[in-house]
Amino acid sequence: MGYQLELRHFNYFLAVAEELHYRKAAEKLCISQPGLSRQIKQMEEILDVKLFVRSKKKVALTAAGEYLKGEMEFILNHLDVTKKQLKHISDGNFGEVRIGFLGSAMQEVIPDLLIGLKENFPGIKSSLEELSNTAQMNAIMRDKLDMGFVRMARVPDGVNIQPVYTDTFSVVLPELYPMLTREFKDVGQLAEENFILFAQDYSPLYYDTVMSICEDAGFTPKVSHKSVHAQTIFKLVENNLGIAIVPTSLQYGFQMKVKFIELRNIPQRAILSVVWKEDNRNPALRHCINLLLNRSKLGK
Repeated sequence: MGYQLELRHFNYFLAVAEELHYRKAAEKLCISQPGLSRQIKQMEEILDVKLFVRSKKKVALTAAGEYLKGEMEFILNHLDVTKKQLKHISDGNFGEVRIGFLGSAMQEVIPDLLIGLKENFPGIKSSLEELSNTAQMNAIMRDKLDMGFVRMARVPDGVNIQPVYTDTFSVVLPELYPMLTREFKDVGQLAEENFILFAQDYSPLYYDTVMSICEDAGFTPKVSHKSVHAQTIFKLVENNLGIAIVPTSLQYGFQMKVKFIELRNIPQRAILSVVWKEDNRNPALRHCINLLLNRSKLGK
């Protein structure tokens, strides 16, 4: 046949795979719909596989198409990252480290890391994105992040995880809650209150740990609200819509009418870990990880 696969074929394929609509994909690519159809057909002939199932009503990926979509997203993203890293290195820098994080990491760990990078490796650029545990892990596996700060007990094969900060938990109460700090003995005193928690799918380990704190005190909490943002949780507490249990470090950086009571006499701790993929080839990542682990705080 004489045809060879070119990068444009994969870009065309991804456009159709994402849109699942030839006209929309063609418009996105600024080419004609018949031309796009010909390119996809040519690609299928070269690969000798069917990538799409077409009907008058819809376009769907085959099993082979689903596999190729995942692989090409990774490969094309890696090419894009490589181009950016080349530019950084050409400019005399080490490159860029893309960092995902939970909000609580911004209170203690990330500022220290960024300061350390600036002092020790000024040629390393960094970018930050606040994401849930699951979103960070997905991005790391797909090479869209280099490292993340998560609260997880387990990670997929091929991913390293190291604790970097151990925190206590604190109860969050409205500022005028009718209990003085010195009157607080244990969480069991709050058994009848409504609880406001971080959503379970945002941080399953946190959710399960808070449940265990309450269960150890002899009750199952009544969860009235869930959120993925600390500020939202604190605002709900401030307005007497419930109480919360959060990692103690989250109390910093918010000026709200709530009070915190640290739970020092319980075994549960909020452990923040750094995660990164073992085969990540970003030359700047190793400097970043080594610096972080050397500066990490494994206790208060």
